[in-house]
Formats: sequence, structure tokens, C-alpha cells
Amino acid sequence: MRHQLSGRQLSRNASHRRALMRNMSVSLLRHERIRTTLPKAKELRRVVEPLITLAKNDGDANRRLAFARLRDVEIVEKLFAELGPRFRSRPGGYTRILRMLPRPGDAAPMALMQLVEGASATAAEEPAGEVKKTGRRAKAAEKPKAKAAKAEAARKAAPKAQPKSEPKEAEPAKAPKKRARKKKSADD
Repeated sequence: MRHQLSGRQLSRNASHRRALMRNMSVSLLRHERIRTTLPKAKELRRVVEPLITLAKNDGDANRRLAFARLRDVEIVEKLFAELGPRFRSRPGGYTRILRMLPRPGDAAPMALMQLVEGASATAAEEPAGEVKKTGRRAKAAEKPKAKAAKAEAARKAAPKAQPKSEPKEAEPAKAPKKRARKKKSADD
């Protein structure tokens, strides 16, 4: 029986769990946003928020405590130089957990975990509910849009050498050609 034992086991033993939380903490503090499963994100919050609270008061003892928990000099420096002063006026709640669509492979509940007062460039990158496609089809779908944007920019930048008396009629936009798939033959 687990009498008065707090925290999630995450199907790992104690040393594996400690290493997992250390690695995820370093990743979150380095990139200021990570994508992980919901139970891991909720457990990570219990590790990262005390570290940020520790970083509000810079001192040798606090730096040593943070290094003992993170084991990464670069991240400890960022924690005390950037993140501690950024959250100095905030009494707590330094992280935000946004739910995402389930993972396609096993339908695990996914979450986007980020620092609340993140850098301005990372704040509005993409909404949490959308999954960004990164395959051949997504790239192929982006190509017509990019070509259309370039053509529009070239049309705007081109000097107008036409007389104003004869306006040129606009041609309708052509739909992109569909690629035909090769049918598999019985030889393959």
C-alpha cells in the first residue's frame, strides 16, 4: 500500500523518474516550451516551479542547490540571469499546461507545457489544439501558396507601364495540377 506517498510513478523506478524529471526540466528551461504527455507535464510542474522560486534570490547557496537538481551549468546560469528576474514580481504559477490532441500512435493525452511570461517571439507561434503536419503532402500543399505569394509580390513591385486608357483584364487563377499516383503492378 502507498500510504502518504505523493507523486506519480509514471511506470518507472525512482532513479529513472528522477532522471526523466531532470532532463525534462532542463529542456523546459532551455526552450521555454516542450510537448509531452499530460501526466508527465503535471509532474514536471512540481519540479520546475520550485526551481524558478529558488532563482528569484541569487546567491551561491541557491545556485548550488539548482545545480545539484539540474546538473547543467548553462541552464543554471540562464535560470538565475534571465528567468529569476523575469518572474520576480510573480508569486507563483510560472508554468502553463495546454492540452493538445492525443498522440496518434497510442492515443496518449498530450500537453504543451510552457513558461507563462515567455519571450515575445515564442508566445504566438502556433495554437495548442492544432497539430502541424510535416510530411511530403504538407510541403506540397505549401508550394502553391508560396508561389502565389511570390507572384503577388512581383506583380505589386513591377512598374506600371500600361496606359490608363486600356485596363488589362485579369485572368482567372489556374488550379494546380493533380499528380497521378502510379498504380502498383502485379510484378512488384
